[in-house]
Amino acid sequence: MNLEQIIKKLEDEIKIMFCKESSGHDIYHLVRTKNIALKLQEKEGGDRDVIGVSAFLHDVHRIIQKETGKFCHPKDSLSKVRDIIENADVKLSEEKIKGILHCIEFHEEYSFTEEGISVSDIETLILQDADNLDAIGAIGIARTFLYGGSHGVPMWNPEVGFDREIYDEAVEDPSTIHHFYSKLLRLKDNMNTEAGKQLAKHRHEVMENYLAEFFDEWEGLK
Repeated sequence: MNLEQIIKKLEDEIKIMFCKESSGHDIYHLVRTKNIALKLQEKEGGDRDVIGVSAFLHDVHRIIQKETGKFCHPKDSLSKVRDIIENADVKLSEEKIKGILHCIEFHEEYSFTEEGISVSDIETLILQDADNLDAIGAIGIARTFLYGGSHGVPMWNPEVGFDREIYDEAVEDPSTIHHFYSKLLRLKDNMNTEAGKQLAKHRHEVMENYLAEFFDEWEGLK
């Protein structure tokens, strides 16, 4: 069974699971992340099945978090991810399943957190890059405001400074614009692979240009 067939078998359950997701971590984000990851894999190497499947299933913890109303670390979704894979009967080896679970567990590591990046395997590094690439650029801007709106986060609060040096995924930013500075603008320099670094350059510039325009309009300068 090739990767495309595997994804097709997983897709039915994932579509149902993510059908009410409205914070930017929907089925289309999963597909884009998978496509970006496979594009990086063509240049960087690594196990294509592990990279493709882990990218397609990497945000199951977001659904658990939405259902429970509590922060859910990716590692807490691994049993559910394994169930999805096994129920789909995609005939992946235990070695590949363990590789997929490893990628998902560590995909939300950042160099600008207290923990930093602890992994070195190319599959996880590619998943990190692919997920982060979809968080920046034009789509990243749209997803960020979608997330803020769905979680009741204000668009911008000019009364709160930018003083968040250490990022923590479990802590919400005071506004969506703050999130650009605490995380998104840092992702360009957080890329692991050369291919990821190249793709991040333009997307980073898109965000910088957008923020310059945003603040000019906020101040009534344009």
